[in-house]
Amino acid sequence: MTGREARAWPLPPVAVPAAEPEPWPGPRPLLDPDSRAWIAALSGTGATREQAVARLHALLVRAARFQLSRRASRLRLRGESVADLATEAADDALVSVLAHLHDFRGASRFTTWASKFAILEASVVLRRRVWKEREVTLDGDAFFEATPALADEEKREHRELLESLRVAVAEVLSDRQREVFVAVALNGVPIDLVADRLGATRGAVYKMLHDARRKLRTHLELPGGAATL
Repeated sequence: MTGREARAWPLPPVAVPAAEPEPWPGPRPLLDPDSRAWIAALSGTGATREQAVARLHALLVRAARFQLSRRASRLRLRGESVADLATEAADDALVSVLAHLHDFRGASRFTTWASKFAILEASVVLRRRVWKEREVTLDGDAFFEATPALADEEKREHRELLESLRVAVAEVLSDRQREVFVAVALNGVPIDLVADRLGATRGAVYKMLHDARRKLRTHLELPGGAATL
């Protein structure tokens, strides 16, 4: 085994939150015995908690690997790539689960709840893998220059709309809003990759994209739900 799969758990760069959990807000719900045992072990200290964290990480690896394996053949992922990506997703999911342990309400089994974090992170790392060899461009010129196969009259209207949008993007948006809108809305770059490139959080990128679309709709006098933007 190589790469992430060969690492003994736990090792950096995974940062496990401190053993002292946040106070449970309000009455503790009634949990099934297995979920109660997980919460107790992960909220504890010493060897008991370390063993629980190791078991949780293994569970998250399995959940992430299952999610990735479903798409491995279509994306031409090799077996070792799936293993490495699953471990990467599990590392990130583990940090999230432990940080949100106090949010678990027992609506499902703990293992089911925790696995959702791994599935989410598997999707994130897969998007990163797909885009790894692709240029993350913030340039919208190619989009505005593209001309679909349309009738002459439709082609003229299409060019006029694109020119109006190009001018609006250049004049109405701030530099950062322009970068985000061009990358996400025009070039289809995943938001998490744009966030990494800009050194921002996903939430901040979502906010910039929302504000950019609102400005453009207002400037172009488009309805709020216009599919164009």
